[in-house]
Amino acid sequence: MSCRVFYLSLLALSLTACGSVNNKQAEGGFDYQHKAEANDLVIPANLNKPKQAKTFFVTDKINHQGPVGKDMDIRAPSLVMPIAASSRVVDESGIAIIWFDKVLEDKDLFEFIERVVKEKLTEDNITYHYIEEDKEVTLGKVIEGATSLKETSIKREGIKTAIIESDWYHNEVDVGWIFTDIQFSKSLRFRYQLLAKPHGRSVSLRVSLVDFLQTDETGGSKTMDPIDKQRAEKAMLNELIASVDYNYRVQQRADRLTRANQKLVTLGKNVEEENSYVIEMGLEDLWGNMPLFFEKHGFTITDLNEDKKIYFVDFVKPDSSVWDSIWGDDVPTIDVSDAHYQFRLTPLGELNHKTAVTIYNAAGEPLPLESLERIFPVIEKGLSFRDVF
Repeated sequence: MSCRVFYLSLLALSLTACGSVNNKQAEGGFDYQHKAEANDLVIPANLNKPKQAKTFFVTDKINHQGPVGKDMDIRAPSLVMPIAASSRVVDESGIAIIWFDKVLEDKDLFEFIERVVKEKLTEDNITYHYIEEDKEVTLGKVIEGATSLKETSIKREGIKTAIIESDWYHNEVDVGWIFTDIQFSKSLRFRYQLLAKPHGRSVSLRVSLVDFLQTDETGGSKTMDPIDKQRAEKAMLNELIASVDYNYRVQQRADRLTRANQKLVTLGKNVEEENSYVIEMGLEDLWGNMPLFFEKHGFTITDLNEDKKIYFVDFVKPDSSVWDSIWGDDVPTIDVSDAHYQFRLTPLGELNHKTAVTIYNAAGEPLPLESLERIFPVIEKGLSFRDVF
């Protein structure tokens, strides 16, 4: 029993020793700071001054008021890490700030970044509130009065801003085994400032420390070292940047799944009421991608009319062998006769987000509905370009 207590005591001492290491200080002795400067060599007036090499000359014209020895902070400077897509930093004299440019076209960038900040605070179990010029609207667990960002944002000449302040982040270090005492306690409170340019495609996010409280064996303090303050602000900002990057990836994955499951090709009619395929794609985009479809499904382009958006093609049913099915190279074939065809593309709707593809046979007649239905499974997959994009 006594041996076990002895070993546990040694373990506690070793952990205490490890926890007492100050990562701000250099290791080793600091006797150099007490060494007196050597006097300059005095040359008698009747002698020539010897030649002095300046290869390893170190000037003493430095800031003698700066920290030396144990007081010198040797940590590498903190940086803002723009890891999120289309994020960028600018020289702001050490301010923890970053700019985001629009990535998701169907999302409001300002509201997207603001939502990430709120979700981060909620995840950390920290309440928050919005700050306005003349009043505070308390948010958090219960929202009263203001239910959206629009009701709590500040607008100046087209520039949209919002300020969020967090409650306290607490960090405590306990010592002891059976009876524990708080050896060290640090509490921080942050402000998050969002600013959107009038066009809404660029949003800045700035993090600043607004309150600080530290308690240790030497007593309490409300003043934070400037370097520690800057590091705390940039560390918090980097966490938010990582959260923005993660949310981008989640949203982009959801968009890809939506596109993969979306019915991009349906049966319908063109503007002349002829049976056609209706594609959820703009005319110009579809026109540029049609050669990929033709190449993969046995069509050869013989001519085209770009003004009228017509492709003239010959169709020969592709030969497939047993080896194609083994290696997964076989492509579903379209069940139509070998012949000449026309694929005519016409825009649909006022916004031209849809395009009708009408197939005409060698006689210039549109294929009947039963033919379009028969080959629809192959056409639907091919004109959705799922295997391409």
